[in-house]
Amino acid sequence: MTIDDTLINKLSKLSSLEIAEEKRENLKAELAEIVEFVENLNDIDVSHVDATFTTVEGGAALREDVAVQNQELSKHIIEHSPKSENGYFIVPKIIE
Repeated sequence: MTIDDTLINKLSKLSSLEIAEEKRENLKAELAEIVEFVENLNDIDVSHVDATFTTVEGGAALREDVAVQNQELSKHIIEHSPKSENGYFIVPKIIE
């Protein structure tokens, strides 16, 4: 995978983050290093390792899923959100 200006621009747009020009080269180098590390994982022989669903012995502890409505908490959260309308969050459109 090549980390270039096109990818940085796309990541910037998707994350809604502004990346300063002076930080782009350093970011490209860091992302390339991360991608290289992850690609190295493909070289590890795991054919002798049994696949597991979870690392927790006996699986994850489950609890009953009970819906609770707290109108006061909901109102507080909406009031402190950057943008809201009719009780819903307004978020930037990222899919064109």
